[in-house]
Amino acid sequence: MNAVAERERRYVGLATRAIAFAIDALLIDVVAVVVAALAALGLSLLSVDDSLDGALVAIAGVLFVIWSVAYFVTFWSTTGQTPGSRVMGARVCRAADGATLRPRVAAARVVCLVLAALPACAGFLPILIDPRRRGLHDMLAGTVVVDPAERVDTPAWPPRTALETPRPALGPGFARGPERERQ
Repeated sequence: MNAVAERERRYVGLATRAIAFAIDALLIDVVAVVVAALAALGLSLLSVDDSLDGALVAIAGVLFVIWSVAYFVTFWSTTGQTPGSRVMGARVCRAADGATLRPRVAAARVVCLVLAALPACAGFLPILIDPRRRGLHDMLAGTVVVDPAERVDTPAWPPRTALETPRPALGPGFARGPERERQ
């Protein structure tokens, strides 16, 4: 990315990101509560031994962590925006070229986000002073959070498929699909 484009980019600050995260946390929790209520209803219909309560709570905790990670990885690696980010006008992208994150980079960013929050949220303080508004998790994962209008036309993920590539013309009389119906 050239220096002029880098200077013209609008980076999203701490308050916007915190509100977006709060919206996402609310959505994650609402879905988890609904699923837990349905699971509890289902278990109430079965005769489950009380000694299994601890195991069921542990399983529910693991599923909640998997659900939370999958939520962020899915949205960051497809559109770059979680629902909370979309509401607040933010998009996560690669710092180098502005492309959408690959799933493994999105997963690494989730892990780095947890690491940034561990020391009393000190990993988020660089957002206040860094010119590109990057927190520790952004620095470790190689990402930035920008205004969604800054989207790059060629995302790194998902890769282009054969269905998206233009097909050469076959010549008269050899049309495909809807073109064939017109002949």
